[in-house]
Amino acid sequence: MVIYDISQEIFSCRVYPGDPVPEKKLLCSTEKGDLYNLTAFSMCAHNGTHVDAPFHFLKDGKTIDALSPDAFIGMAYVAEHHGIVSGNDATAILEKAKKQNPEAAKRILIKGEAVVSSEAAKVFASEKILLVGNESQSVGSEDAPMEVHLILLGADVVLLEGIRLAEVNEGVYFLNAAPLNLSGADGSPCRAVLIAAEVHPH
Repeated sequence: MVIYDISQEIFSCRVYPGDPVPEKKLLCSTEKGDLYNLTAFSMCAHNGTHVDAPFHFLKDGKTIDALSPDAFIGMAYVAEHHGIVSGNDATAILEKAKKQNPEAAKRILIKGEAVVSSEAAKVFASEKILLVGNESQSVGSEDAPMEVHLILLGADVVLLEGIRLAEVNEGVYFLNAAPLNLSGADGSPCRAVLIAAEVHPH
Protein backbone atom coordinates (compact mmCIF):
# COMPACT_ATOMS: atom_id res chain seq x y z
CA MET A 1 0.00 0.00 0.00
CA VAL A 2 1.32 3.44 -0.98
CA ILE A 3 -0.11 6.61 0.59
CA TYR A 4 0.19 9.95 -1.23
CA ASP A 5 -0.34 13.11 0.79
CA ILE A 6 -2.03 15.46 -1.69
CA SER A 7 -2.52 18.33 0.77
CA GLN A 8 -0.76 21.66 1.08
CA GLU A 9 0.96 22.64 4.32
CA ILE A 10 -1.37 25.17 5.95
CA PHE A 11 0.92 28.06 6.89
CA SER A 12 2.71 28.16 3.52
CA CYS A 13 -0.35 27.32 1.41
CA ARG A 14 -1.82 29.01 -1.63
CA VAL A 15 -4.50 31.54 -0.74
CA TYR A 16 -7.30 32.63 -3.06
CA PRO A 17 -6.91 36.35 -3.90
CA GLY A 18 -8.56 38.44 -1.18
CA ASP A 19 -8.90 35.63 1.38
CA PRO A 20 -7.14 35.96 4.77
CA VAL A 21 -3.81 34.17 5.19
CA PRO A 22 -3.48 31.44 7.88
CA GLU A 23 -1.82 32.68 11.05
CA LYS A 24 -0.15 30.73 13.86
CA LYS A 25 0.34 31.83 17.47
CA LEU A 26 2.33 29.95 20.12
CA LEU A 27 0.36 30.34 23.36
CA CYS A 28 2.64 28.25 25.55
CA SER A 29 6.26 27.26 24.99
CA THR A 30 8.55 24.84 26.82
CA GLU A 31 11.49 27.01 25.69
CA LYS A 32 9.99 29.87 27.72
CA GLY A 33 9.46 27.66 30.77
CA ASP A 34 5.88 26.53 30.19
CA LEU A 35 4.95 22.92 30.93
CA TYR A 36 3.95 22.26 27.32
CA ASN A 37 3.73 23.76 23.84
CA LEU A 38 0.31 25.04 22.79
CA THR A 39 -0.55 26.49 19.40
CA ALA A 40 -3.56 28.50 18.30
CA PHE A 41 -4.24 29.30 14.67
CA SER A 42 -6.74 31.12 12.51
CA MET A 43 -7.55 30.51 8.87
CA CYS A 44 -10.22 30.83 6.21
CA ALA A 45 -12.26 27.70 5.49
CA HIS A 46 -11.00 27.88 1.90
CA ASN A 47 -7.25 28.24 2.51
CA GLY A 48 -4.91 25.60 1.08
CA THR A 49 -6.41 22.17 0.39
CA HIS A 50 -10.10 22.43 1.20
CA VAL A 51 -13.60 21.35 0.28
CA ASP A 52 -16.53 23.50 -0.81
CA ALA A 53 -20.04 22.75 0.41
CA PRO A 54 -23.06 23.86 -1.68
CA PHE A 55 -23.71 26.65 0.88
CA HIS A 56 -20.53 28.36 -0.40
CA PHE A 57 -22.55 29.76 -3.34
CA LEU A 58 -26.13 28.66 -2.65
CA LYS A 59 -28.20 30.38 0.06
CA ASP A 60 -30.17 27.19 0.78
CA GLY A 61 -27.34 24.78 -0.04
CA LYS A 62 -26.06 22.15 2.38
CA THR A 63 -23.40 23.22 4.85
CA ILE A 64 -20.26 21.17 5.41
CA ASP A 65 -21.63 19.40 8.51
CA ALA A 66 -24.75 18.30 6.59
CA LEU A 67 -22.80 16.46 3.88
CA SER A 68 -22.34 12.70 3.96
CA PRO A 69 -18.71 11.54 4.33
CA ASP A 70 -19.39 9.28 1.32
CA ALA A 71 -18.58 12.15 -1.03
CA PHE A 72 -15.10 12.64 0.40
CA ILE A 73 -14.10 9.04 1.16
CA GLY A 74 -14.03 6.32 -1.47
CA MET A 75 -12.57 5.26 -4.79
CA ALA A 76 -11.41 8.11 -7.03
CA TYR A 77 -9.93 8.54 -10.49
CA VAL A 78 -6.96 10.84 -11.20
CA ALA A 79 -6.98 12.26 -14.74
CA GLU A 80 -4.20 14.49 -16.08
CA HIS A 81 -5.28 17.55 -18.06
CA HIS A 82 -3.74 20.93 -18.83
CA GLY A 83 -5.71 23.99 -19.88
CA ILE A 84 -9.47 24.29 -20.13
CA VAL A 85 -11.48 21.10 -19.52
CA SER A 86 -14.15 21.11 -22.24
CA GLY A 87 -17.41 19.18 -22.20
CA ASN A 88 -15.84 16.58 -24.53
CA ASP A 89 -12.81 16.33 -22.23
CA ALA A 90 -15.08 15.71 -19.24
CA THR A 91 -16.96 12.99 -21.12
CA ALA A 92 -13.67 11.33 -22.13
CA ILE A 93 -12.37 11.47 -18.54
CA LEU A 94 -15.55 9.86 -17.20
CA GLU A 95 -15.53 7.12 -19.86
CA LYS A 96 -11.90 6.27 -19.08
CA ALA A 97 -12.62 6.23 -15.35
CA LYS A 98 -15.72 4.02 -15.73
CA LYS A 99 -13.74 1.46 -17.75
CA GLN A 100 -11.16 1.18 -14.98
CA ASN A 101 -13.49 1.35 -11.98
CA PRO A 102 -17.14 2.52 -12.04
CA GLU A 103 -17.01 3.48 -8.36
CA ALA A 104 -13.87 5.61 -8.93
CA ALA A 105 -15.70 7.50 -11.69
CA LYS A 106 -17.86 9.10 -8.96
CA ARG A 107 -14.87 11.11 -7.67
CA ILE A 108 -12.76 12.80 -10.34
CA LEU A 109 -9.44 14.49 -9.49
CA ILE A 110 -7.84 16.58 -12.23
CA LYS A 111 -4.04 16.71 -12.25
CA GLY A 112 -2.36 19.71 -13.87
CA GLU A 113 -3.02 23.39 -14.43
CA ALA A 114 -6.60 22.92 -15.49
CA VAL A 115 -9.74 25.04 -15.45
CA VAL A 116 -13.12 23.33 -15.47
CA SER A 117 -15.39 24.99 -18.05
CA SER A 118 -19.13 25.41 -17.54
CA GLU A 119 -19.65 22.78 -20.28
CA ALA A 120 -17.48 20.28 -18.36
CA ALA A 121 -19.28 21.17 -15.12
CA LYS A 122 -22.61 20.35 -16.80
CA VAL A 123 -21.27 16.95 -17.90
CA PHE A 124 -20.05 16.14 -14.38
CA ALA A 125 -23.32 17.36 -12.86
CA SER A 126 -25.48 15.36 -15.30
CA GLU A 127 -23.54 12.20 -14.44
CA LYS A 128 -24.36 12.80 -10.77
CA ILE A 129 -20.79 12.26 -9.61
CA LEU A 130 -20.02 12.98 -5.96
CA LEU A 131 -16.84 15.06 -6.12
CA VAL A 132 -14.56 17.02 -8.46
CA GLY A 133 -11.04 17.87 -7.31
CA ASN A 134 -8.41 20.14 -8.85
CA GLU A 135 -5.01 21.67 -8.13
CA SER A 136 -5.91 25.37 -8.31
CA GLN A 137 -7.63 27.24 -5.49
CA SER A 138 -10.85 27.42 -7.51
CA VAL A 139 -12.40 24.72 -9.68
CA GLY A 140 -13.50 27.31 -12.25
CA SER A 141 -11.66 30.31 -13.61
CA GLU A 142 -10.23 32.35 -10.70
CA ASP A 143 -11.47 35.61 -12.24
CA ALA A 144 -15.02 34.28 -12.78
CA PRO A 145 -15.63 31.21 -10.61
CA MET A 146 -19.34 31.62 -9.95
CA GLU A 147 -20.95 29.83 -12.93
CA VAL A 148 -18.97 26.60 -12.56
CA HIS A 149 -19.52 26.57 -8.80
CA LEU A 150 -23.27 27.07 -9.23
CA ILE A 151 -23.54 24.22 -11.75
CA LEU A 152 -21.57 21.72 -9.65
CA LEU A 153 -22.67 22.72 -6.15
CA GLY A 154 -26.25 23.09 -7.41
CA ALA A 155 -26.11 19.42 -8.40
CA ASP A 156 -24.67 18.49 -4.96
CA VAL A 157 -21.25 17.78 -6.46
CA VAL A 158 -18.78 18.75 -3.73
CA LEU A 159 -15.47 20.36 -4.66
CA LEU A 160 -11.98 19.49 -3.44
CA GLU A 161 -9.71 22.39 -4.30
CA GLY A 162 -6.00 23.08 -3.90
CA ILE A 163 -4.84 19.45 -4.03
CA ARG A 164 -1.29 18.50 -5.09
CA LEU A 165 -0.95 15.64 -7.59
CA ALA A 166 2.57 16.06 -9.02
CA GLU A 167 3.70 12.73 -7.52
CA VAL A 168 0.56 10.86 -8.53
CA ASN A 169 0.05 9.04 -11.83
CA GLU A 170 -3.25 8.80 -13.65
CA GLY A 171 -5.40 5.95 -12.41
CA VAL A 172 -7.61 4.59 -9.64
CA TYR A 173 -6.96 5.30 -5.95
CA PHE A 174 -8.78 5.35 -2.63
CA LEU A 175 -9.41 8.96 -1.54
CA ASN A 176 -9.81 10.25 2.00
CA ALA A 177 -10.48 14.00 2.03
CA ALA A 178 -12.78 14.22 5.04
CA PRO A 179 -13.45 17.83 6.08
CA LEU A 180 -13.61 19.11 9.64
CA ASN A 181 -17.13 18.93 11.10
CA LEU A 182 -17.81 22.67 11.12
CA SER A 183 -21.45 23.45 11.92
CA GLY A 184 -23.03 25.85 9.45
CA ALA A 185 -19.82 26.37 7.43
CA ASP A 186 -19.56 26.81 3.65
CA GLY A 187 -16.30 24.86 3.40
CA SER A 188 -13.52 23.27 5.40
CA PRO A 189 -9.82 22.55 5.28
CA CYS A 190 -8.95 18.86 4.96
CA ARG A 191 -5.94 16.55 4.96
CA ALA A 192 -6.46 14.81 1.63
CA VAL A 193 -4.66 11.55 0.92
CA LEU A 194 -4.75 9.01 -1.90
CA ILE A 195 -4.05 5.34 -1.28
CA ALA A 196 -2.79 3.08 -4.05
CA ALA A 197 -3.26 -0.65 -3.62
CA GLU A 198 0.03 -1.24 -5.41
CA VAL A 199 3.04 0.75 -6.54
CA HIS A 200 2.40 2.59 -9.80
CA PRO A 201 5.39 2.48 -12.16
CA HIS A 202 6.96 5.85 -12.98
